[in-house]
Amino acid sequence: MKRYFEDEGFEFARLNLLGATYRGLSDVGEVLVTLDRIPDGDREAWVREFTALAERLEEQAHASAVARHPISARSAYLRASTYYDEASSGAIGTSEPERFSTLWQRHRGCWDAAAVRFEPPVERVAIPYEGTRLEGYFFRPKHGGERPRPTLILNNGSDGPVTSMWKDGGAAAVERGWNALAFDGPGQGAALHRQKLSFRPDWERVITPVVDWLLTWPDVDPRRIVLQGVSQAGYMVPRAVAFEHRIAAAVVDPGVMRVGDSWTAHLPQEMRQLLDANEREAFDGFMEVGLKESPSEQAGLRWRMAPYGTQSPFEAFKAAEAMHLDAELLARIECPMLITSPDHEQFWPGQSEELHAALGSSTLSRFTEDEGASGHCEPAAMALRDERVFDWLERTLHAGSA
Repeated sequence: MKRYFEDEGFEFARLNLLGATYRGLSDVGEVLVTLDRIPDGDREAWVREFTALAERLEEQAHASAVARHPISARSAYLRASTYYDEASSGAIGTSEPERFSTLWQRHRGCWDAAAVRFEPPVERVAIPYEGTRLEGYFFRPKHGGERPRPTLILNNGSDGPVTSMWKDGGAAAVERGWNALAFDGPGQGAALHRQKLSFRPDWERVITPVVDWLLTWPDVDPRRIVLQGVSQAGYMVPRAVAFEHRIAAAVVDPGVMRVGDSWTAHLPQEMRQLLDANEREAFDGFMEVGLKESPSEQAGLRWRMAPYGTQSPFEAFKAAEAMHLDAELLARIECPMLITSPDHEQFWPGQSEELHAALGSSTLSRFTEDEGASGHCEPAAMALRDERVFDWLERTLHAGSA
């Protein structure tokens, strides 16, 4: 596919926005004309243009709701939610970085307004977790009744919004008569913006309370709970299922053995040595000086650091490095696992294959450039991704119940 932006983040976002049309989370025409107004790498323009588009659609959604056109209102709210999130993601590194949180709040408000207009309505839930609660959303199929059904837990990565969980498996699950649960774990969504909870490497401490809570629902089949992780959750999910053995099957898109590799891959050797030597002050000082000449890279780093709850690059790099899988941990995994491997994986290249080689109970699923399915999490091939993932899940759960 031909590129539109040289800026890697902008180009990846462009593909995600086009892929989101598959589930009604964006619309091609309004995306393309908005992108035409944004100079390559200009974050101020990115935030300005996507905020304006989101505000227009939010106003349109309100008007449809008042006029009792619930389907039109839902459609416009969903798209507004997507665009507010795009604006939020670009806000760090602009003249008003606080918009990272305020625009996220507007994204979530539009999502909530859309969710109550689903059929059946999406249920907002609160999952008990270490003295607080994690916000989430429970999706059910139409005409499902109270019979126990397979349930897909949607585990987001480092920066995806809840809307992405709808397109990355939530809608496909409901279409197939399943339940689906999207939730914000520490460092994600509401847990980050509202509760100030940060990432943790021992992700089983997050998933086990989620499974405990799910098992209280009569329409959840305890033998058919599936856990899916996208992006950085390609580490979180294997880590969790190594300890949480009530999961019947797992999906990672892609497999991630070492989260920190995506952080350290472009570090100069001198910086790598400072990191390994635990020279925090020197590392942070050199990072500050080095990034002064590249505001775009500085903004990107600050955005990636946000879920780790620190302003210190050294601490963020170390926290990312703490998220790694080893042979002892992988040996504890009992459930079958599907591992996607897209061509040109830009964050953790080769790690899907590494994870597959280490797990005898895993299946590797290739996604290729010729299929239009290359790149991290196959952003422009949502239909193909759903088909392959759920065909594998249906075969696997059927085999397990035979």
